[in-house]
Amino acid sequence: MSDRLGVLGGTFDPPHIGHLIVAQDVVEGLQLDRLLIVPSGRPPHREAVLSPALRLELVLGAFGVDSRFEVCRVEVERPGPSYTVDTLRWIRDTYDPATLYCVIGADQFRVIDSWNRYEELVRWSRLAVMARGGDPPVAGEVELPFESVAVTRVDVSSTRVRERLREGRSIRYLVPESIRGRVEEGWRARCGADGGHRTERNGG
Repeated sequence: MSDRLGVLGGTFDPPHIGHLIVAQDVVEGLQLDRLLIVPSGRPPHREAVLSPALRLELVLGAFGVDSRFEVCRVEVERPGPSYTVDTLRWIRDTYDPATLYCVIGADQFRVIDSWNRYEELVRWSRLAVMARGGDPPVAGEVELPFESVAVTRVDVSSTRVRERLREGRSIRYLVPESIRGRVEEGWRARCGADGGHRTERNGG
């Protein structure tokens, strides 16, 4: 049992240094005993370029060296779309934490009414919204109770990493060195040497 447990989900397509930096900020800002890193299996709101299995492998390689983080496979192993509310309920039942935080980005918070059964999120957890660079989170059409947690603004994104790979440019220092070779290898296998790519389309 963890007294204070956080959940940080994402596509991690691929994971990069920004993910690690904000994860550390979240652990410290919320005074967590542990932060579960949950790569999505089949994200309903976006397309993933890299396969669920490869993204899980990369997340394990990036986060596995820090005992404050635990990589959770539940969404990769679950069939069908990855809905956060189902994951939170499973984590609540499995880990039985005294306090469970669902950590999301400010951009996600603004459109949270598009999430599956979004009103149940606060039944299973407390919402913690990441405020990058001190910018306060702003609610969208729906207001849910939340806590703001300050995280470092890092101008690195998975999209930019993929753009550099597509352009044949180096991704050194943008992703952890422990996974850089595997990211490059996985990109070549998935997208081919010509830089084109085939996306994995998911409904939901």
